[in-house]
Amino acid sequence: MRALVIDDSRTMRRIVSGALHPLGFETYEAEHGRAALDLLEDGLQVELACIDWNMPVMDGLTFVSEVRANPAWRSITLMMVTTESEQGQIVRALAAGAHEYLIKPFTPDAIRGKLDLLGLVAVEEHA
Repeated sequence: MRALVIDDSRTMRRIVSGALHPLGFETYEAEHGRAALDLLEDGLQVELACIDWNMPVMDGLTFVSEVRANPAWRSITLMMVTTESEQGQIVRALAAGAHEYLIKPFTPDAIRGKLDLLGLVAVEEHA
């Protein structure tokens, strides 16, 4: 499975990608929503997008709205991964079309738990 990690922080993109790789995801990265839309428009197909809210050029909420407006991208699962923890922000993101919301800082187990809820854990963990 493929995931698109969208965050203006290179370090945070690496952290999120690092949590997704053991779950069987091949990850692609974008530094803001516009760059992520460019990848999708160029034909990148992903099952999951992990999106920061606060980014330059195009913020995460705008990205979610743009993806939801395009029928070709309806199957992409959208998960906000952000420091925005105010209830109103969470409601806005979910209303715009995000499927799940994860507040930074988080643990790899927290990402796995959200992906379990969404039915997106690609491989079983081996103890």
